[in-house]
Amino acid sequence: MDRVKSSMQQVPNPIPKVLSRRAGGANSLEAEKENFERSQAVSINKAINTQEVAVKEKHARTCILGTHHEKGAHTFWLAVNRLALSSNAVLCWKFCHVFHKLLRDGHPNVIKDSMRHKADLNDMSRMWGHLSEGYGKLCSIYLKLLITKMEFHIKNPRFPGNLQMSNRQLDEAGENDVNNFFQLTVEMFDYLDCELNLFLGVFSSLDMSRSVSVTAAGQCRLAPLIQVILDSSHLYDYTVKLLFKLHSCLPADTLQGHRDRFQEQFKKLKSLFYRSSNLQYFKRLIQIPQLPENPPNFLRASALSEHISPVVVIPVESPESEHVVETEDLVDMDIPPLASTVDSKFDDLFGTSAATDPFNFNNQNGMRKDEKDRLIEQLTAELRAVKEELESFRLESGRLCQALRGRVNELEAELAEQTHLKQQALGESEFLRVELDDLRRVKEDTEKEQRSLSEIERKAQANEQRYTKLKEKYTELVQSHADLLRKNAEVTHQMTVARAAQDEVENVKKEMQDRLKAAQDATSQQEKTQLEQLQALQAELMSSRSELETLKSTITSSQQSNEQLNTQLSALEAEKAGLIETVSQKEAELASLGVELKCVQSSLTNERESGVKATEALQNQLNEKESREQSLESELVSLRWVALRAALEEAGRIVQDCLNQLEDPAHISCTSSADYLVSRCQVALDCVERLQSARDGFVSDNTDVSGLVRAATQFAHLVGDVIVQGSATSHMVPVEQADALADNVKACGAEALALLCQLKEQESVGTADCSRLRAALDTVMVLGEKLRPRGLELQQGELGDLVEQEMAATSAAVESAAARIEEMLNKSRAVDTGIKMEVNERILASCTDLMQAIKLLVLSSKDLQRDIVESGRGAASMKEFYVKNSRWTEGLISASKAVGWGATMLVDAADQMVQGTGKFEELMVCSHEIAASTAQLVAASKVKADKDSPNLSRLRQASKGVTQATAGVVASTKSGKSQIEDTETMDFSAMTLTQIKRQEMDAQVLVLELETRLQKERERLGELRKKHYELAGVAEGWGGEEEGTG
Repeated sequence: MDRVKSSMQQVPNPIPKVLSRRAGGANSLEAEKENFERSQAVSINKAINTQEVAVKEKHARTCILGTHHEKGAHTFWLAVNRLALSSNAVLCWKFCHVFHKLLRDGHPNVIKDSMRHKADLNDMSRMWGHLSEGYGKLCSIYLKLLITKMEFHIKNPRFPGNLQMSNRQLDEAGENDVNNFFQLTVEMFDYLDCELNLFLGVFSSLDMSRSVSVTAAGQCRLAPLIQVILDSSHLYDYTVKLLFKLHSCLPADTLQGHRDRFQEQFKKLKSLFYRSSNLQYFKRLIQIPQLPENPPNFLRASALSEHISPVVVIPVESPESEHVVETEDLVDMDIPPLASTVDSKFDDLFGTSAATDPFNFNNQNGMRKDEKDRLIEQLTAELRAVKEELESFRLESGRLCQALRGRVNELEAELAEQTHLKQQALGESEFLRVELDDLRRVKEDTEKEQRSLSEIERKAQANEQRYTKLKEKYTELVQSHADLLRKNAEVTHQMTVARAAQDEVENVKKEMQDRLKAAQDATSQQEKTQLEQLQALQAELMSSRSELETLKSTITSSQQSNEQLNTQLSALEAEKAGLIETVSQKEAELASLGVELKCVQSSLTNERESGVKATEALQNQLNEKESREQSLESELVSLRWVALRAALEEAGRIVQDCLNQLEDPAHISCTSSADYLVSRCQVALDCVERLQSARDGFVSDNTDVSGLVRAATQFAHLVGDVIVQGSATSHMVPVEQADALADNVKACGAEALALLCQLKEQESVGTADCSRLRAALDTVMVLGEKLRPRGLELQQGELGDLVEQEMAATSAAVESAAARIEEMLNKSRAVDTGIKMEVNERILASCTDLMQAIKLLVLSSKDLQRDIVESGRGAASMKEFYVKNSRWTEGLISASKAVGWGATMLVDAADQMVQGTGKFEELMVCSHEIAASTAQLVAASKVKADKDSPNLSRLRQASKGVTQATAGVVASTKSGKSQIEDTETMDFSAMTLTQIKRQEMDAQVLVLELETRLQKERERLGELRKKHYELAGVAEGWGGEEEGTG
């Protein structure tokens, strides 16, 4: 037992032995490098091969570890350059998958090392782009994506290959510059467009009606989408955060283009994520997130808190598969069973044969051998059980570790999201707090200004009232002072008059005294000189005395009046003194009031100055607001022009894209009808008129740009529709007309682009002329009118008459054909004899039956059409019903024409056959053609009929009769042909061997020529039927319902 245990302990572990053998060769750096390059080359060749299966993870993981080992991708590119990527699309596709993994998870220097091969990748992308389906087109799209990814990481080195960044790192990537964030958002949009293009390309190349995700070929195409999903989730998250940041710094109108582009990408990405999550292949490899129902509202800043970053979770891989992969990766040979290993080792130690080994313990004692075997088996079973338990424990622990890692990742993502939300909430709270403080400060300043203004207004009103009162009081004082002055003037005038009267009295008194003195002197002189005149003088003296007495009385009265005047004067002087005193008092009061008025005026002046200062301050603020409004108005005008230019540029891109579609080979399969093209041209001409009106309105009033933007957008779509439909219509017409139509459509597109360029410039927007574009559209419309089928040129009022005419003509043609057949039958009976007469009678009789059946069918069709018109026209007339259902009417007309034409051709063929100049085959072909034409007439007649109509049942019975009569014509023709051919026996009795050989060779040559001619005629027949179908489809308007879609 001890020897068994010791022998089992000496058994080495095979896995470390193999690993030690592998590591034993690395004795030097060069040998290690050579082994590394060899192992990398083996892994790359295993990962990138021509088998249409998905790349194995272990080979891709080895390539990724190799880039980290050598810190670059030099070895990878050395191995890839030896592969024929340009000759095998599957090989190139798997190379793109492995290269994508290296760009994401490889060493950071992989991107720098790979930029040297950018030109080769561009050339390869263009080369594979010439293929329109299969892996070639997918390789072209994938190579463009990889080039875009390398350019993005070179321009933005802060972003790692796997695009995993924190919010702080994302802010640092933009360097807190709004221009950098704006440009970074545009680059992310371009990057995400490439990812979505690959997504759509892969899905469009797969047949989703089958379970393609469980096939090797389907998994080969779907495997790279895992990397695309990982990249797209990060790009979507960063784009949302950057757009919220941009909306917090820039006006919403400036970011309209960003929002529109995001909306489009959001719809595509949501749809693709949903479609991917339903595939069985992705369910076991990756957990795809689901985007919200509606995109974020960037115009509402708080919506950022509602955004949840999409997290892609890689589920735990199957432990059994991991174990198998690790075992296959580390060990190159099978591990022998433990029991056999122990037995062989035991035999090596103690011998293998009882005959040659004297120490053969197996034969020494039977009981001992059984005990040893039992112990060995028991120990082996225990060891195997322990190993299985250990393996199950290891697998369970691995599964738990993976589950815990996944949970930790989810919790970390949730923690990061919560941290982000917290930071965002803090930032938004800080922003709102600052904004609230600013608003409070502005509110306080406004309230202070309002209070100061109200206080100034109140003081101004009080001063105004006070000034009004003082002014009124001053006016009263001035009035009273004027009255006093007027009274003073009157008193002074009275005193002057009194003084004048007193002076006059004194003058009279003085004059009288002077006269008295003169009289006394004269008297004395007369007494002295003229004694003789004494008596005269006495008389005169007496008169003088009387006069003197009179004068004395006058003087007395004057003195009395003078005394009275003196009394009045003294009274007036006293009154004057009182008035002077009153005036002095009033002047003193007036002086005090003047002082007070000056104080009030000074205070009022001060108040006015403060009011003027406040007014000036308010006027300055008003001027600042006006200047700010002017700047905002100018900025608004520039923004209007920016928006207008953006809309016009987008319209130009739409028109240019439609022009580019004309050069796309895939567009050749698109077709349209001339009728639809004419309708699109008419709508486009109306839109050109609206664009002209909108342009005139914008020139007259440039504040409203919405009308011109709407008109330009609709104009671009309609002109692009005319271009596409014109090119699609050219695919259905002859070459010359197609070239003319294509050239005019291109000229129309060029004129549209020229007009949009004129509208983009402020100098030329007023002189932009739509006449050349209108002329180009008129030319296209004229060409479309020429290409319209003749049936559409009929006036609608003529359709009802034309139906009746065609049905009558068909009946007449059938009647004429029956009469001619009857006439030919009579002629044949009179001229022919024997087998020929029998054959002609049988064939003409079957033709007569066919004409009768056709006649019955036409009559049944007329009855059914009459029922349809009566039941469907209502209060309208029959012609109005036919006009209303013009497509159905035109089908009836075409079917009637075909039936009449077929009957005429059948009669002509029968006539030639009876005369001996025709062929039996022509008669059979005419019979088949009549059957097809009658089937068309039946289909056109019953398309609007009631399924329970008795006339419809009769029409069906008549149709069956026509089919049976047609079969009778074909059968009688074949029978007659065989009878006539049997009479023509071949007689070779008179021919020699050489002549027979010659005839045989001629017959073989004729057979080959006929076979070749038959093949060519069949091809020609096929082309004729195809062209007939196309022309008939255009004539019947089959493409009208599809509205020009290819």
